[in-house]
Amino acid sequence: MSLVSVALSPARKDSLTMPSFLSSQDAHLANESILIYLTVGGLVDPIRVLETDSVASVKLKIQNHKGFFVKNQKLVFDGRALDRNDSCVRDYGVADGNVLHLVLCLSNVQAIIVRTVCGEEFEFHIERSRNVKYLKRQIAEKGNGLFDLNEQQLVCDGEELQDQHQIQEYCKNNDAVIHLLAKKSAKVRAKPFEKHFEVLIVASDPHEQGTDEIIRDGCKRGMQPLRPLDELKKQFCRDIILKHLTINPKIELPLVIRQLINSTFRGLDKGNHPVRSSEGCGGAYFMLDRDGQEYISVFKPNDEEPMALNNPKGLPASKDGEGLKKGTQAGGGALREVAAYILDHPRTGARSLYHSEVGFAGIPPTAMVECLHEGFYHPDGYEGSPKNVKIGSLQMYMKNSGSCEDMGPSAFPIEEVHKISVLDIRLANTDRHAGNILVSHDHEGQIVLIPIDHGYCLPTKFEDCTFDWLYWPQAHQQYSPETMKYIESLDAEEDIKLLKLHGWDMPPECARLFRVSTMLLKKGAARGLTPFTIGSIMCRETLKKESVIEQIMQEAEKAFLPGWSETAFLETVSSIMDCRLDELSSEAVIVDM
Repeated sequence: MSLVSVALSPARKDSLTMPSFLSSQDAHLANESILIYLTVGGLVDPIRVLETDSVASVKLKIQNHKGFFVKNQKLVFDGRALDRNDSCVRDYGVADGNVLHLVLCLSNVQAIIVRTVCGEEFEFHIERSRNVKYLKRQIAEKGNGLFDLNEQQLVCDGEELQDQHQIQEYCKNNDAVIHLLAKKSAKVRAKPFEKHFEVLIVASDPHEQGTDEIIRDGCKRGMQPLRPLDELKKQFCRDIILKHLTINPKIELPLVIRQLINSTFRGLDKGNHPVRSSEGCGGAYFMLDRDGQEYISVFKPNDEEPMALNNPKGLPASKDGEGLKKGTQAGGGALREVAAYILDHPRTGARSLYHSEVGFAGIPPTAMVECLHEGFYHPDGYEGSPKNVKIGSLQMYMKNSGSCEDMGPSAFPIEEVHKISVLDIRLANTDRHAGNILVSHDHEGQIVLIPIDHGYCLPTKFEDCTFDWLYWPQAHQQYSPETMKYIESLDAEEDIKLLKLHGWDMPPECARLFRVSTMLLKKGAARGLTPFTIGSIMCRETLKKESVIEQIMQEAEKAFLPGWSETAFLETVSSIMDCRLDELSSEAVIVDM
């Protein structure tokens, strides 16, 4: 997703309030409507809506008169995403004169036809966030040596494409297929074979690795450095830092995390700049391998998150510190991304400071890191100083064939959907939609679902909990014995201790909700309730109608006496929850049948 605009500017004459915007039967409603402002395309368009209009109907108006498909739209008002399409805009507090920010979820793949001077054509489907140099490599590979990488000149509409520029900079129309001209020089270069070596040290402090010794060792073996020695030594003083943010020295990083950090650094060290994603409301960067061919990880700086201070998409900074979802904090998403990975225990249920096995839900390996690079968003300028160091989550990039948003859910294996449901209920995820579940395949060709984007889990409120899988048929099936065994092994108290060892002492409100959500999952599953029923207890039907779990919490708080311990409160919640679940069990069986 990419934010089109958030800054106020003069309204366009062809705005949504002009007579053509209202049909004859709707014209009489003009006096009852409110005037709000939609920021889009660098300009601000006035738009008249009814306070009783649903979010879905407002999006439909935008589609009809601006051409942006409803499924590609995301509206943000006063720091909160309008995610419930069936809720009225007034439920979100939208009133006359307010400004709504429009975020567009565009396809990240661009179809490109490369036409040579000889009339040959090659078709590629390239991620829009890739740069031109990557496209040239693909041309060289597909041309079977016909096109030398260094001899290509790509031209589009008379403009030569620059290697470091992203494809999306030349593809203004997301749905367009562009035609490029590849010119091949007749020059042939002969290169004598020579022994060369490149010095690469993965460290923030090169002096710890013995730079001089490595260079001298290479020379002793008859090799010649690709660059002068002084230049090689300067390499290690460049403005590139990538290292794990160590909170507890007792934590030994597993091999998969060390390899992730090292391989990401190698890509940066070879001059491959971070590639900022066109999707999402915050800054997310694809990090390339050393050859610049493949994405290897995704870095999300905490200061570039939605509503954070240095958000690159133009969203205003949070006024009260709260994020786009109720109960979360702006700039706190990176920490939650790492926490979700740590809490995604393997199927064995074994707990360790860092698990090396694939977790039950399959969250990609994730770690908190410090990174310094000029390729990130630096609104106040880049100096290569400590003040430019970014802290954020580094997550392994997972190859996929798209997201669940791109296909119907009927083909998804039941167990794959159930593992996502266990994770979301347990972590009280406030942002589980089909777009942040990737679809991949194992070595046998079976579909595997990969959950990503957990920056809005573990909240302090249940208010914004939403699970798209509630509407999938697999949610109406009971958990298997294997999944039940995993659920039984979960222990909220042990998990809270585990996160504390990693440096996150969960706030009391957050820890309370985590204990309650885990309690709900375990009690509901033990009664044979389906993911649909348990998830429905946690999620609101409408924006203003409180969920069953919120009602349980309120009832417990009313019964809570001053001086009672947190343990006593949780026992009260447990007792009330038992009664409500027993009441719902028989009804749920009928609904799920």
